[in-house]
Amino acid sequence: MKINLFLIFTLLTSFARGQDLPESLTLEEAITFGLKNNSAIINADLEIQKAYKEKWKTIAIGLPQISAEANYQNFLERPVSLVPAEFFGGNPGEFSELTFGTKQNLIGTVKLEQLIFDGSYLVGLEAIKVYLNISEKLFEKTTLEVKKLTVTTYTSVLLAEYNVNFLEKNIAKLEDNLTEVHQLFKNGFEEEESVEQIRLTLSSMNSKLKYAKNFIKITEEILKFVIGYPLDQKLVLSSGVEDIFSEASLLTDKPDADDIINNIDIQIAENKMNSDALLFKLEKSKSLPKLMAFINGTYTGNSNEFTFTENSQKWFGSSLVGVKLNIPIFSSLGRSANTQKAKITLEQAKTNLNEVQNRVQIEVNAALNDYQLAIENYFTEKENLRLAERIEKKNQTKYFEGMVSSFELRQAQLQLYTIQSSFLNSINNVITKKIELETLLNTPNP
Repeated sequence: MKINLFLIFTLLTSFARGQDLPESLTLEEAITFGLKNNSAIINADLEIQKAYKEKWKTIAIGLPQISAEANYQNFLERPVSLVPAEFFGGNPGEFSELTFGTKQNLIGTVKLEQLIFDGSYLVGLEAIKVYLNISEKLFEKTTLEVKKLTVTTYTSVLLAEYNVNFLEKNIAKLEDNLTEVHQLFKNGFEEEESVEQIRLTLSSMNSKLKYAKNFIKITEEILKFVIGYPLDQKLVLSSGVEDIFSEASLLTDKPDADDIINNIDIQIAENKMNSDALLFKLEKSKSLPKLMAFINGTYTGNSNEFTFTENSQKWFGSSLVGVKLNIPIFSSLGRSANTQKAKITLEQAKTNLNEVQNRVQIEVNAALNDYQLAIENYFTEKENLRLAERIEKKNQTKYFEGMVSSFELRQAQLQLYTIQSSFLNSINNVITKKIELETLLNTPNP
């Protein structure tokens, strides 16, 4: 009975989870879903939470620190002290054996410490801001990558579906041609080779259709993985290619390739330089004195038996207040070596920042060139598709009028099918190159 109840509860829980999942997603909704459920995003967000905890940990160093300590001792055999016997009227040169104290004692101590000045602590407060910023920039970089992957994978699914539509239309047309040509062959008006040519083309197209449908399933699973959607749940993509791809925007919406200030790699390199600058400052601060104040309170109880929990137990207290000043004087040039090492690391970070800026500018210029080339190629392929459709249609008419052979018709058909694939690839290339450029510029706008 318990097992049945457990199974019912599990099924209900699973059903409830399934109810929370959207059955269809537009591109924008897929991006939003991915930014909440992608595993890399989740881990990057946890890194930010860790950075906030590290921030408070650093701040707490400069706040009052209170500690308590209890020390219980039970002498199985008390130590013996030797005292000159002449102190008690004995002979000079001889010693008396004495045992001091009680067999058991309990010492309780409470200590309050307050940091007054520490140069490394002040630098640490500055450093934690940089550390937090680094975590946030890594989160932003992960976000950009997830957005890019979502857009490109979502688009790949849609274009794969378009490809299936192209193939199904082509196959339907080929099947009609096969029926008609086969009838002509049976009536003696056409050669058997013509039938075989169409069958050969039809067989090839059926294989491509099968592959295309499998490709859709694989790409859908990749999309689900990217956005953190359960692989065993059905997902409908409610955006169409026309919602993502607009010819008008290709000519008017061009990113500014000279504006690289928002590039995430440059910002991360700047944070690295700031972090190394603070490490250099930290090493220099270690030559400054450190001042701390403290208050101690101690209570001691002594007894031959364990009577420390009784009201009659006597306790002897003591307390003190003081300050502790630590002044670094000489470290055999160890501190100087660490300071110079941190300075060299800072110079390396500056050089790396300059290198990243130059590299990003080159990558942006190359990405812009690729994007513009992809746009030109799209319009070329669009015109090629229009021409290929006209050529194939004319050859269809000429073939049934006996003006061209079946081989020539097949060549026109294969040319059309190839250009259909190239046309879809050109659309995918435009979308991919644009999102790559926008990711580099940190201005993604699906």
